[in-house]
Amino acid sequence: YRHSTGMAFGSQTSSLLLDKQDGTKRFSLLLLEPGEIYFEDFSVIFYPSGLSETAAFKRKQRGRLKLCSKSVLFDPENVSQPILKFSFRDVKSLGQWTGALLSKLDTKGSVLSIRTNQVTEMKEGNMISPYKFQKMHRECLFSLTYVGLDDVLARMQQLYKASTLGFVDQRAMITSIVRARQAMVSFNAGWLESLYEKIVVEATGDRVTPLVQNPGRIVLTNAFLYFQPFNKEPEVVLKVKLSSMEQIVKRRYLLRQVGIEIFYGESSNLLLVLATTLERDHLYDELVSQPEARLQDTGQEHMTLKWQNGVISNYDYLMYLNSMADRSFNDLTQYPVFPWTVCDFESRELDLQDPRTFRDLTKPIGALNLERLERLKTRYSEMPEPKFLYGSHYSTPGYVLFYLVRVVPEYLLCLHNGRFDHPDRMFNSVADTWENCLTGAADVKELIPEFYQPPGDFLLNKLNLSLGMKQDRSKVHHVALPPWAKGPEDMTRKLREALEGPYVSQNLHHWIDLIFGYKQRGPAAIKALNVFYHLTYEGSVDLDSIRDPNERASLEDQILEFGQTPRQLFTQPHPQRKTVSTSGATTTGLSLTSDLSVESVEMQGLSPDPPSTNEAVAAVAEASEGLSSWRQLANLKMSCNQRAHKESVTTVAFSHDNQTVFSVAQDTTLKMFSVNGLQQLRSVSFSSLALSSCAVMPDSRTLVLGSWDNNIYVYSVEFGHVLESVLAHDDAVSSVHWQNDLLLTSSWDTCVKVWRYRPESSGKKGPSPLFLAELEHETEVNCVNIDASSKYAVSGTVDGSLIIWNLEDQTMLSQHSVHSDVVKAVCFSPDGQRVLSAGADQYLKVLDVNTGTEIYSKSAGEGLRCAAWNGDIVLVGGDSGNLHVWDLVEVKPMATLRRHKGAITCLAVSPNGKHVVTGGEDKTVVLWSVT
Repeated sequence: YRHSTGMAFGSQTSSLLLDKQDGTKRFSLLLLEPGEIYFEDFSVIFYPSGLSETAAFKRKQRGRLKLCSKSVLFDPENVSQPILKFSFRDVKSLGQWTGALLSKLDTKGSVLSIRTNQVTEMKEGNMISPYKFQKMHRECLFSLTYVGLDDVLARMQQLYKASTLGFVDQRAMITSIVRARQAMVSFNAGWLESLYEKIVVEATGDRVTPLVQNPGRIVLTNAFLYFQPFNKEPEVVLKVKLSSMEQIVKRRYLLRQVGIEIFYGESSNLLLVLATTLERDHLYDELVSQPEARLQDTGQEHMTLKWQNGVISNYDYLMYLNSMADRSFNDLTQYPVFPWTVCDFESRELDLQDPRTFRDLTKPIGALNLERLERLKTRYSEMPEPKFLYGSHYSTPGYVLFYLVRVVPEYLLCLHNGRFDHPDRMFNSVADTWENCLTGAADVKELIPEFYQPPGDFLLNKLNLSLGMKQDRSKVHHVALPPWAKGPEDMTRKLREALEGPYVSQNLHHWIDLIFGYKQRGPAAIKALNVFYHLTYEGSVDLDSIRDPNERASLEDQILEFGQTPRQLFTQPHPQRKTVSTSGATTTGLSLTSDLSVESVEMQGLSPDPPSTNEAVAAVAEASEGLSSWRQLANLKMSCNQRAHKESVTTVAFSHDNQTVFSVAQDTTLKMFSVNGLQQLRSVSFSSLALSSCAVMPDSRTLVLGSWDNNIYVYSVEFGHVLESVLAHDDAVSSVHWQNDLLLTSSWDTCVKVWRYRPESSGKKGPSPLFLAELEHETEVNCVNIDASSKYAVSGTVDGSLIIWNLEDQTMLSQHSVHSDVVKAVCFSPDGQRVLSAGADQYLKVLDVNTGTEIYSKSAGEGLRCAAWNGDIVLVGGDSGNLHVWDLVEVKPMATLRRHKGAITCLAVSPNGKHVVTGGEDKTVVLWSVT
C-alpha cells in the first residue's frame, strides 16, 4: 500500500483481490475446496458420456486432467466447454476402461473410466457464474495422451480410497500421500541465477493467497528468495531479488505465529507459512541478515508520531496499523479493517461540518443501537464463561467478499461452494447495509479499505454477473449509492474526505483503542462493550497442543469462519491526532491554558500580575520566530570554540537577547562569553564542588545555579556577585529549571522541590526562593522540566523512569519506565502534550502525556547526554561527540555534526534559533551558527 509517504508497508495501493487474473488460464486453485491440494495434470482426450462410440469420438475434447487431493478436474482446451469437476466423494468407481476390441477410443489401453453420481460444471463459455451440479449417473472416459495409465491410476486410487475413510483417517492418509510426493520433489538448482549463489535456508512451506494455501519448496540464497510450488501452479518458480525487498514482516496465520510476508518491487508481496514458529523465525533471521536485503525502517513509534504530526494521512496510518496487527490482503481471515465513518446515507448533500453526519467512533458497531445492545447485554449476563457480546465479528472472509463480490466473484464461489448468496442478502445498497449493521441481530461488520479508495469499481457490476433476482423482482446489479454520491468514484472520494476531515481526525484514536488498542481485551473491553467470541483472539487456543485431529480441524474451521481480532498493538490509550483549529493553532483534545490560573497562582503565593498585552505579544512573536527558525539548524556550521574550563562542562545557556553565552562546569566556575567570537567576559568560582546547572532569568540579569554542594545560588549578572545561596537539598543538586516564577530543583536525594521565585528586574537582591512543595521519588533524580503552562512537570531518574507531575496539587500523574539506564534530559513540547527524553541507554523517546503511550523510540547508536526540542526539531548530544539534528515531524535525520573530542554533555539553542552552543567532556564550549 505505497502512497505519497513512500513507506514499504504501503506498497499495495489496492487489494490483491482486485488484481486481474490471467485471462488465458481458466483453471485456478480457487476451483478447489478450501484446503484441497492440486498435485499435477496430464494431457488427455475426453469422450462425452451417453453417446455412441462414433458420436463420442466425433465430439471428443482435448484438455488437461488435473489430479487433486479430493477431486479430479478436466480443463478442456475449448473454453466454450465447461471445466468438469469429479469429487471423489461422488465417484462410484474409477479404473481402466475396457471397450470393444476394435474400439476407436482405446488404441493404447490408456483410457481412464470415472463412474460418478454428480459432475460439477464450472466456467462454461469462460463466464464466471454459479456452478452447475449435474446429478445423474454417468461414465466419463479419458484417454491419456503421453503417459501410461498404470502410474496415474495408482495415484488416483490412493486418493479415492482416502475419500472413503472417516475424517481423521482420511486426513492422515492425504497428509501421508502429500508428504511422500513432496519428498520426491527437490529444488531445481537450475533456477539459481549464478554459480556464486549460496543456499542459506531450504524449507517446506505454503504460499498463502486469499482462500488458498499452496505448498512448495522455500529456498533462500545470498541473492534471491525462491518459492517452487510442488504443483507448478500458478508458475514453476517465483523468484524475489533480495535487493528488491522493502520490508519483511512476521505474520500470524490461523492464530499461530508461523507466517512471514515479504513486500518487494513496486506493489508485490509474498505471504509464506511454515510448519512451526521456530522454522519461521529462522527464515526471518536469515533473511534480514543478508547484506543484499536492504530493508526500510518503519518502526511503529515513528509512524504514530508521523500520524500525530499530520505527516501521514489517517488512511495511511490505518493501513500501517493493519499491517502491524497481522492484517494482510493475502489472508481473508485477517483482511485490513476500516471503520464506518459516515452515518448519513439519506441526505442529498453530505455535510462534513455537521458532527451528526458521523458515526460515534468511541463505540463498536454493536453498541451504536441501544435497543439491540440491551438485548445483547441481557444474553451476556446469562451466559457461562467464556462470555461474549457479539457472536459474529466485524471482519470475516464472508464480509470481505460480501463487499467485493462484483470484482472477485470466483472467491465468493469458492467460499460458498460454487454459489452466490441469496439475492436479497447481497451487497445491494450502501444505506441498507449500514442500517442492517445498526439493527441486525448479528451484523456488526466494519468496512474495508476499498471504501476509501477511488474509483470504487467494487460498487459496479462491470463483469455483468448474473447475481440473481430479488423478491421485488428487480435484478441484482450495481450497488445503490447514497443520494449525495454522483457515482462510485464520487462516493469513495467523499468518504475519503470524511476520513481525513477534522471530526474523524479528532476521534479516530477512540476507534483505534477498540480495534488495535487497550479496549480490545480485558476489563477495558468489557467496559467498552467490545467483547467478541473467544476464539477470535490471539492466544485463546494453542492449536499446536491439540492432538485430536477432529478438534483441531473444528477449531481451524471456526477461526476461518468467525474471523480474527487483530493483534493488540497498544495497551494504553492511543494518543490523539493533532488538528489545526480555526485560529490556526495546533491543538489536541486536552485544553491547556497559556499560564497558571489566578486561583492557582494565589494558592501558591504567587502574584498573578501578567505582563502587558504588548509585552506578551512581543514575547510570543519572538518565541514563535525562534521556534520556526529551528529548521535552519540543519545548516549549522561551527562559528568558534573555546577551551573554557578545567573540567567537564555541565550546562550552557544563552541570554534572552541572544548576545551572551553562559557555561558552568565541574571545575566550580561560571563563565560568560560574547556570542560574537566567544570572547570571555567573566569567570566566577562558587564553591569547592562542581556546578551542575544554570537557569537564566527572563531579563538575563540574574542566574540560578545548582551545585553538588547541595546549594542553589542566585547570581547577579548586573552586579557580579552572589545575591543569595540556599541549602536546597540533602545531596547534590542535579538540575534547575525556572519558568513563570516557578523554580524546580532536582537532586540525588530522590526528590524535586518546587519554589516560588521572581527575580528583581534591576538585578538586585529580591525575595528569597520560597519553598512550596516536595515531589518525592524512589531513586535519584537527574533532570527536570516544566511545561509552557506551568501546570505540569516531568522528572527523569537514574533508573530510567519518567514521572509526570501536576504542579497545581503536587501529585504524580503517571510514571513510565521508558529507559534502561539514566535519563539524561527531558523536554516538554510547546503544547505540553508530549515529553521527549534522552537516555544513557542510547534511546531518544517521545511519550504522549495524555495517554502515556510511547509514540517514538529511536536508537542513536551511542549514549545520549543532552537534548533540546521545540516540538518539531530535536538536537541531541551523544557520548561520541556527535551533535544530531532530527526532524520529529517527518521523523528523519537532518544533520550530524562533530567537533568535540569527547561526549557532548550539554547544549542550548538561542531564543532566535540562529545559534547553538554545546559543552563537552573535553572542557570545550563550541558555538554553532546557521549559515
